[in-house]
Amino acid sequence: MSEPSKKPATIEDVAKLAGVSIATVSRAIRNPEKVAESTRKKVTTAIARTGYTANAMAQNLRMRRSKMVLVLAPSIADPNFPGILIGLEKVANARGYGVLIGNTDGAIPLEETYMRFLSTGMADGLILLTGHVPVAGQPGSPNSLPATVTVGRPVEATTLPYVGVDDVAASKMATEYLVSLGHRRIAYISGGPGDVLSDLRHQGYLNGLAECAAPLQDWRLEGDGSSESGRAAVERLFIKDTLPTAFFCFNDNTAIGVIAALRLRGYRVPQDFSVIGFDDIPFASNITPALTTIRQPRSQIGERAMDRLLDRLEATPTATDAELLHGDLVVRESCGPAQT
Repeated sequence: MSEPSKKPATIEDVAKLAGVSIATVSRAIRNPEKVAESTRKKVTTAIARTGYTANAMAQNLRMRRSKMVLVLAPSIADPNFPGILIGLEKVANARGYGVLIGNTDGAIPLEETYMRFLSTGMADGLILLTGHVPVAGQPGSPNSLPATVTVGRPVEATTLPYVGVDDVAASKMATEYLVSLGHRRIAYISGGPGDVLSDLRHQGYLNGLAECAAPLQDWRLEGDGSSESGRAAVERLFIKDTLPTAFFCFNDNTAIGVIAALRLRGYRVPQDFSVIGFDDIPFASNITPALTTIRQPRSQIGERAMDRLLDRLEATPTATDAELLHGDLVVRESCGPAQT
């Protein structure tokens, strides 16, 4: 006769062997950082001796949680997205959560499809990289959303927590760098009318100009964040009598377009014109000349955003205001002294 199979160990068995309550065992498994080290060691030893394996799916069903987070992004082809995602997943995995990615392409029907993950319980919380509250699937105000954190692009007219780079301070630093090189005619090529990030970076540019002893002109030129808009801005400038000596661009794509347009006209960067971008996308260091730019701490932005979201999901007190991280000026080859 075969020997009857051994009954699987239960959480009660672990609690009895460790000499603690069932609630303490559960807490040691789900939130070990909230349990004293001596107690955690007792529970860990008891788990090893009993062979107990927590049934995460059943546990999540009892808690009415999926342990998944939905991330909505306008485009996963955005060069900023992979770095942010690395930070998001790093913290989510460390805290026992998974990540679902929704690439919306700016389409409302896609947003509606992804938002069903929340309404059907397939995801517990939401990370927004889209810059707006999803139109579909959420009646009423942003207050009707589940736990939500916005990343990279704040959602205006809401109190949703936001994590991103300090665009104003970083843009002021970039402008001051150009001023320190002797530039007094500095053009700002924007990301388009109504773009909140473009407006923030324009404000930082103005703040940088204001630091100069002599009044400096605001040379704002409208773009749309593409390299083609950088080329077009240069062409518009060359019909004027006076030209800038430097360009501060809304993003690296715009700056790459500016450099391309200047070279087509026979000018050298940085000998004739200086150019600064924003973001430090991977291609920025591989063009000629290598682009001076503002580096966003993308992975750190993702980490902080996920921490704040999971703290909200787990009822841990957390701030609701914006968390702005420091951007770094990366000096390469595209800036030089102003030509007198």
